[in-house]
Amino acid sequence: MRRPALVLLPCAVAVLVHLWSAHRRSSAPPDSDAPDEALPSQEVLVGVLSARQHYEQRQAIRGTWLGYLRGHPHFQHRVGVKFVVGEHGCPFPEEDREDPYSCSLLNFTEPASRVSAGQDEEIAIVTVSDPTLLARADVSAIALDFKVLHPVVITRLGVFPGGARPQLQSNVTVKLLQLDQEEAVVTARFSAVSSGALVDGVWYKPVEQFILPKGFQGTLLWENLDSTGLSTVNSSSVRLSDGGGALQISSIAEGALPHRSALGFPGLAGGFMFTVYDRDGLLRLLGGRPARMERHAAGLRREDAALQQESLAHGDMVFVDVVDTYRNVPSKLLQFYKWSVGNAEFNLLLKTDDDCYIDVDSVLMKIDHKGLKRRNFWWGNFRQSWAVDRIGKWQELEYPSPAYPAFACGSGYVVSRDLVGWLASNADNLKAYQGEDVSMGIWMAAVGPQKYQDPGWLCEKACYLDMLSSPQHTPEELHVLWDRKKACGDPCGCPWGH
Repeated sequence: MRRPALVLLPCAVAVLVHLWSAHRRSSAPPDSDAPDEALPSQEVLVGVLSARQHYEQRQAIRGTWLGYLRGHPHFQHRVGVKFVVGEHGCPFPEEDREDPYSCSLLNFTEPASRVSAGQDEEIAIVTVSDPTLLARADVSAIALDFKVLHPVVITRLGVFPGGARPQLQSNVTVKLLQLDQEEAVVTARFSAVSSGALVDGVWYKPVEQFILPKGFQGTLLWENLDSTGLSTVNSSSVRLSDGGGALQISSIAEGALPHRSALGFPGLAGGFMFTVYDRDGLLRLLGGRPARMERHAAGLRREDAALQQESLAHGDMVFVDVVDTYRNVPSKLLQFYKWSVGNAEFNLLLKTDDDCYIDVDSVLMKIDHKGLKRRNFWWGNFRQSWAVDRIGKWQELEYPSPAYPAFACGSGYVVSRDLVGWLASNADNLKAYQGEDVSMGIWMAAVGPQKYQDPGWLCEKACYLDMLSSPQHTPEELHVLWDRKKACGDPCGCPWGH
């Protein structure tokens, strides 16, 4: 259940904002008498990555392992904990974003006029007005990737004729596939005796029509079965139509898709036609945007006020200068590293997430008994040769290799201060990849730290007596795990069924 909104008088709000701003500039807790230049010193600094709206998750941690640390006569001096939150919320409602993981506005233009006229007009992604642009290329396969931003229906697949002549002189197969899938959704086969219909300089054949939903990521693949090369056009010399924003087209020539580099010819071998689906839904989406944006902006203002109150009440939050979305989590982590080296003294930094159970007793015991206070040191459960995903939430289009360097599971890992300092000093030059865990692995590959492999940092949601961390828990589950731990020392269950 979410907390009721707190109504404040304008003068009280002004005082609250002033106090919160002063608190965020200082690393000392509100009741500390330490001078501004004195940095709080802990053996372990814990950074808990937390989304702006995850108040219940933060409260669950404060009521479990963090509360235990604060009440422990010795641990409270050894360990400091900060929730790391993005200072800015995305200004666009989720319905108006390209996907739920980023903060890019859906920018529809052309489809609005088309659907308002009630037309199911076929749209061609490419039109060749000048046949002399076509040329035979010594390649047997070319691919074009695209993403659906509003539902569409693919109606025809097409291939270019043989150069300036309209005739098709080779056997070509055109496939529409879901990105990184081998089985085609639809296929069209072209030959000199079965070339289809010539429309605006492209041979087309109709295909079975499927509704491609928002978020569908597809590949159009042209394959020449005769090994005589494909008739192509340079992608920079023609205009690609995205239907006014219904599609997001990725040209291979622009290098945006390194996993397609084996097909890396800077051109197209044809196109496809599509219609915009659900005209009424698109009109409602566009028509309701102004009011939706206004409601969302008001919600962000309430969220900002609630975060200010929470920060003042608990003194355990660090706000970093990023828009708080999933795609920005790597930048969020780097910004926290920069904050930590300037605002705290520590030997080790433990990174975790706000849905994770942490057995702080076991973590500190291992630090003591295994002598883990070292330099150039990274302690975690490392995934080796992890395949790069090219689709979905973990889509990676920037890292060209098929597998990532070793990276630690995000539920928890520990790095030495010198490594944090290196990351902080290079933060402005380090490239952020699709996730903070894989980004950390890529960054650390440049340093070559001493890795300490420990399966106690669980990669998936599970429960073991000797685990150090476990991810993906609800606030209620965190309380259950901690209550069991307090009752009998086993978070997975007590003999008497507590």
